Amino acid sequence: MPLFFLITLGTGLATTYLFKKSHDEIGYIAGIMTGIGFIISLIIAPWQIQVLMLLLVLFSSKKF
Repeated sequence: MPLFFLITLGTGLATTYLFKKSHDEIGYIAGIMTGIGFIISLIIAPWQIQVLMLLLVLFSSKKF
């Protein structure tokens, strides 16, 4: 199973740290890039991980 999606996930986590530490425009740009990175990592993730994420969302939404 290729783990290429971890590259975008790691980049997203690094920009999240930058977003939390910065209070100017670069923080907002980093926040946008984090969102895009997480979406891309979910798209290129293997189907097993996508199904796991789907099950987590389905079971957590029943509590609400």
